[in-house]
Amino acid sequence: MARKKNALTKHFVAPTPTDEAVEPDYMRLARYISSVEDEPEEEAEDIGYYDGDGTPETDVMSVKKQFTFEGMYDDDDPAMKFIRSLEFETGEGRKIMYKQERTDGTILEGPATVTEPVTPGGEATEYATFGCTISGDRKPDITNGTTGGTEEGV
Repeated sequence: MARKKNALTKHFVAPTPTDEAVEPDYMRLARYISSVEDEPEEEAEDIGYYDGDGTPETDVMSVKKQFTFEGMYDDDDPAMKFIRSLEFETGEGRKIMYKQERTDGTILEGPATVTEPVTPGGEATEYATFGCTISGDRKPDITNGTTGGTEEGV
């Protein structure tokens, strides 16, 4: 079966290790998460050349992957508590490690930044909300799930 549910894609967050030789201590960000939106940002430039007919070609200058998470907050969930701990941080204090395991086994991993963490709030009759955006700080390291090969981030 070629179709697979989105819930089979796994998302992980971790504090950035102070020593590069130490593996990040990842926590799965999944409990009570009802929606993860892939919202990439791309910068592109249209340029026409004399070796063609002058019709502009699009060159992609940069790609920034970002994912927006929404759901309900659970104070017993370590990943949510970690994101909540960043609420009043700025600059380097918002830097984390992010890992995504796709349904085909491909793994994307690299440094990222958390923006707009939301852990309280909502209607009085509802559970507390959770939300944040996690944006890659560079091209992630990619481990291909079907061949096992690795593509290093820039």
